Amino acid sequence: MFGAVAIEGPKWCGKTSTAKNHAVSETSMADPAQDFRARTLAQIDPARALEGPRPRLIDEWQDVPKLWDAVRYECDRTHEKGQFVLTGSSSLKRKKNKDQEMPRHSGAGRIARVSMGTMTQGELGQSSGEVSLKALFDGNGVTAISNLTLTRIAELVVAGGWPDARGKTAKEGALIAREYLKAVIEEDVSEVDGVERDRSKVRRLIASLARNESTLANNKTLQRDAADPADSELVIAKPTMNEYLEALRRLYFVQDIPSWAPELRPSMKIRSSAKRHLADPSLAAAALGASVSSLEDDPKTLGFLFESLVAHDLIFYAQAIGASVRHYHDQSDLEADLIIERSDGAWIPVEVKLGASQEEAAARNLLALKAKMKRAGYREPSAMLAVVGVGGIAHLREDGVQVATVDTLGV
Repeated sequence: MFGAVAIEGPKWCGKTSTAKNHAVSETSMADPAQDFRARTLAQIDPARALEGPRPRLIDEWQDVPKLWDAVRYECDRTHEKGQFVLTGSSSLKRKKNKDQEMPRHSGAGRIARVSMGTMTQGELGQSSGEVSLKALFDGNGVTAISNLTLTRIAELVVAGGWPDARGKTAKEGALIAREYLKAVIEEDVSEVDGVERDRSKVRRLIASLARNESTLANNKTLQRDAADPADSELVIAKPTMNEYLEALRRLYFVQDIPSWAPELRPSMKIRSSAKRHLADPSLAAAALGASVSSLEDDPKTLGFLFESLVAHDLIFYAQAIGASVRHYHDQSDLEADLIIERSDGAWIPVEVKLGASQEEAAARNLLALKAKMKRAGYREPSAMLAVVGVGGIAHLREDGVQVATVDTLGV
């Protein structure tokens, strides 16, 4: 449908490998051959980088921002579809400096942006996909068996969805997350825009984000949590923290899950705070120094990271059917961990619980939200979904709540 597609997401999630499956020629701005000759040529003459059989892959295009305009111009010139695939592991920061090289055009109508993340349990072969979001939106209940144990859930969390972790042990997968974390702290967070940043403060901010994963912690909470009470010089000032958070967003290391605000009467106030969500649950585990055994001994922390795992997968299952994921929390403290909403307004509230013993609590919350929306005159949900971990069996309850496990979820 478009002249070009830009695949955006964190490093090591498989953007380039995926793009290669859809391209017949390629060039990379990160190729060190002949002293980064491809990058130098692209900086001198961006049109040269576009030469070659199409679809053509342009990897790490953001290293030469003028390439965006060159691709946009070529799409306008030829009016052909499917010409280029662009990949990038960081977004550009727009500055007021008029001398800074920046794309002059948004690319709207020519370049489609597609978000890519680490692999879901379905893509890793760990989920049967029997509880389909499509089926739930169509009102169909599903029964399926789960094989999850507490140990297995902890293994899925620490290994994460890194493509290179497929077929590896949880311990080996966790090593990938730790090395990723080290690269972000030591190099990427400063290289993203050439601004040197205090590595100690970055490390403590990331640890704070990990401790507050799947919560509504605001900036003040993060600032207080990341402070070192023993050293006043290690307190992160508010402007500094905001700048560091923005750098992490541009690296696709952290993303916000926005709040869901249905069209209700004004008297119903919705809390608008976003949930901050790391790109992969293994990053939170790595930042906390958590292992499989330590998470087994700490169900509270594992519960937060389990919600992160479920949110990660549902974000991309939803994206595949043209839906988005948000969260709900109103002034009466009624909340839903996640809301899956299609573009036509159809919606599904989701509650996530680590143990099947919490199924009843999840169902009560979902039913309360359904009743509240009905009283407010808003459309009823297409389904209600309770995702549980240990001991769960996917089934449709008599009250209309669909119970599922992370190893039965799918598109």
